[in-house]
Amino acid sequence: MAKRLYVVGLGPGDPKYFTAQARAALEDAQVLCGYTVYVELVKGLYPDKETYTTPMTKEIDRCRWALETAEGGRTVALVCSGDAGVYGMAGPVLQLAPQFPEVEVEVVPGVTSALSGGALLGAPVGHDFCVISLSDLLTPWEVIENRLRCAAAGDFSMAIYNPASHKRPDYLRRACDILLDAGVSPDTVCGYVRSTGRAGEEAHVTTLAQLRDASLDMFCTAFIGSSSTLADHGRMIAPRGYEKKRAL
Repeated sequence: MAKRLYVVGLGPGDPKYFTAQARAALEDAQVLCGYTVYVELVKGLYPDKETYTTPMTKEIDRCRWALETAEGGRTVALVCSGDAGVYGMAGPVLQLAPQFPEVEVEVVPGVTSALSGGALLGAPVGHDFCVISLSDLLTPWEVIENRLRCAAAGDFSMAIYNPASHKRPDYLRRACDILLDAGVSPDTVCGYVRSTGRAGEEAHVTTLAQLRDASLDMFCTAFIGSSSTLADHGRMIAPRGYEKKRAL
């Protein structure tokens, strides 16, 4: 009997964003587990399946339980928002997996918010870009600041995850100030999305100077353009450079 653990990215949460691979994994699983909020997104679709939830900050306990349960012979789907490998549970599971050599771990990708949120804005990550989280729960702020400065020096478009929370209300402002100090123009095209794929979904195109003063929360993703990013008819567009290539 297979001992299998799926680590499943759900995308923004609405079932329309589930990939076919994610749906197949959820259907195959006997047990659904994950952070309480994410399990709530799927358990109504599979009312006969067992569920196991843990609150935020209990990620390692959750991963270990999933592996132990799979080792016991039940197929488990550990669900994450967005993509399982982008700030998701794939990394912790795979770090623990050598302790459970009989368990087959399958990482199931999902639509991360740089893509689902970016689609609401237009094409903000259509060329080279980077993703940076402003949460300092696991990454020291000094490291985050250095990454912001490096991204600015490389003229990357940026998707900013976890821009603010109740405990970090000023982090987005601080990040924008770092970018401005690093030479990014205050007129740089930016945008932000809120609650992608859920109730209250919204998207706004703005500038870096205006983004600095925006009221964002943990359900938002911010996008900061490169020097070539355009705003056109309410859309944020990262040019691919075809025009310049043809001009040569």
